[in-house]
Amino acid sequence: MMDRSALLARAPALAKAHVLCLGDVILDRYVYGTVERVSPEAPIPILRIERERTMPGGAGNVARNLAALGAHTHFLSVVGADAAGRELAGLLKAESGVEPVLVVEAGRETSVKTRFVAGGQQLLRADRESVRPIAAASEKALLARLAGHVGGAGALVLSDYDKGVLTERVLGEAIKASVAAGRRVVVDPKGSDYGCYRGADVVTPNRAELALATRMPVGNDEQVVAAAKALIKSCGFAAVLATRGADGMTLVSAQGGVDHLKAEAREVFDVSGAGDTVVATLAAALAVGLDLVEAAELANVAAGIVVGKAGTAVAHAEELSAALAGQALSAYEAKIVPLALALERIETWRRQGLKIGFTNGCFDLLHPGHVSLLARARAACDRLVVGLNSDASVARLKGAGRPVQSESSRALVLASLASVDLVVSFAEDTPLKLIEAIRPALLVKGADYTRDAVVGAELVEGYGGKVLLVELTPGHSTTATLKRAGR
Repeated sequence: MMDRSALLARAPALAKAHVLCLGDVILDRYVYGTVERVSPEAPIPILRIERERTMPGGAGNVARNLAALGAHTHFLSVVGADAAGRELAGLLKAESGVEPVLVVEAGRETSVKTRFVAGGQQLLRADRESVRPIAAASEKALLARLAGHVGGAGALVLSDYDKGVLTERVLGEAIKASVAAGRRVVVDPKGSDYGCYRGADVVTPNRAELALATRMPVGNDEQVVAAAKALIKSCGFAAVLATRGADGMTLVSAQGGVDHLKAEAREVFDVSGAGDTVVATLAAALAVGLDLVEAAELANVAAGIVVGKAGTAVAHAEELSAALAGQALSAYEAKIVPLALALERIETWRRQGLKIGFTNGCFDLLHPGHVSLLARARAACDRLVVGLNSDASVARLKGAGRPVQSESSRALVLASLASVDLVVSFAEDTPLKLIEAIRPALLVKGADYTRDAVVGAELVEGYGGKVLLVELTPGHSTTATLKRAGR
């Protein structure tokens, strides 16, 4: 196992990676609600829908993971000429660093997986899709687009979800073009015949997939190594990285090298999408010149991060660096997060049935009035998220000389309070966009506001949330304090 300090020094390079990702994209839709009774029409629960969430799934989740690492990604796939295809295009474009290059095929239905969830449990999954090979014209268009981007990428990821995008022709020509350009090829495989991936550098089957592809036992280290070597011999791969769940990963190279990587020690919450995280991290690392063992080590750490999260999640660059440093962030620092990370934690809390509250402010000089408001807000919910105006936002709102304390200082002071669970900064003059993203069940402001003057009140009440106006402790304000100090 490689020294963690050396890996930590290499991890920032992932943000410089340029990866080409090709595969089956799926629209993952989550419908959340509560179940309070059984239908009188049939012995089934009635789900009272409260909110919905959509995200790119399948190969699209590989692109999300690459974006979380800071990599630049050209994402190639085929969608139908339908609303789901258009929604996917928008979702992919919204991912930082991802450039969707989508071929639209008339008559094809974009893959959609809809999961209905209540109390943190899936009640039902409904799939709508066309599971057939893409048309010859789509193959031609897809390969033409790949040819235009392969030279600028450091690696190619082939993410096979067996929906028909990665046909034999597409796989063969994509691998051939990448090898000719000197680019590394990483494959997340499907099925039992891996001959279609011949020429790839690395394939990443899980334990069950490795057994299916080789028809060999994979119950222990020796059996996994033997199966991986058989796969390398039969298909000409440079290496096999077998993911083994709680047993970690095993990397076997064509040169005979074997590395067993222990699973990262953490509570497993959900393994959904961990394979996407592995292939994305592996490809990004290879794209910037890390060797295969280093890349596999980073992928192993990243996988350990995502299995501790709810649902199909990603490993962010900040989390990867913290894990490699061998130390958790301080309890205070761990509360100060960018929006993307905040939304992941909030989603986990919601799945646990917790009520999310939100308040916001500049909090320039924290005083007893602030402390009282935050304490009362926290008492009315299970988790309190605080939106913090950025330095530029405070300067626009309060004028010259403000803020007195920097954004990082204000955030750390807020995070030190037991009443505050998360601190998220925003650059706008109002927190409306933040409220739209978080969708709190409770919106809290001081009673010096009227309900109509509370930013986001109409939005929150519109989806069934509540607005709470808290009585303020008299005689305290940052402006008054500064006046007394002669500022």
